[in-house]
Amino acid sequence: MASYIIMAVIAYAIGSISFSVIFSKKFGGFDVRQKGSGNAGSTNVLRTVGKKAAVLTLICDILKGVVAILIAILIGNIVKDVDKALLVQIASVFVVVGHTFPIFFAFKGGKGVATSLGVLLLINWQIGLICLVFALLIMLLTRMVSAGSVLAAILFPVLTLFIGKEHFIVSGNYLIFSIIMALIVMFNHRSNIKRILNGTENKISLKNK
Repeated sequence: MASYIIMAVIAYAIGSISFSVIFSKKFGGFDVRQKGSGNAGSTNVLRTVGKKAAVLTLICDILKGVVAILIAILIGNIVKDVDKALLVQIASVFVVVGHTFPIFFAFKGGKGVATSLGVLLLINWQIGLICLVFALLIMLLTRMVSAGSVLAAILFPVLTLFIGKEHFIVSGNYLIFSIIMALIVMFNHRSNIKRILNGTENKISLKNK
């Protein structure tokens, strides 16, 4: 039990490092949560700060998920009598929760999409790439980052039904876990979903600064 708790704390702490706030202050001189949509994510950084800061934010947020999973695997290899798949799943959930509710930044963070992508690319790179390509296609068609993010999150548990557990980085049952991850992303996008349904959701433009 102690290993699972330690993993949850470590993953949450990693997720709580809000790179969008760090880079917006460095490159723009302000807290990104006080501009644009108010969201601490790479899309809002793109709109309010610029492409360089947005790309750095995106890469670092993805790496948070990657690092959390690598630590889970390390702990699973060191500690005896632990469920390695459960460790990975705990790390995945809590690194995204940390990103959403960062303890270091007044519990006001982002929506966890990039960090979730980092998780997916590690636990099963095929699913990660499929979800990424699917999300990008939806974004290109709709010019709405939120639409691509939500639909890719829904696709994740669907894909786990067709890919055997032996193909994951650590063999285990991933269906319930994938549903939880999808629900977290959907919950974080609840306001976006309402705007999509109302036809008022913001659309991205690469012509911005």
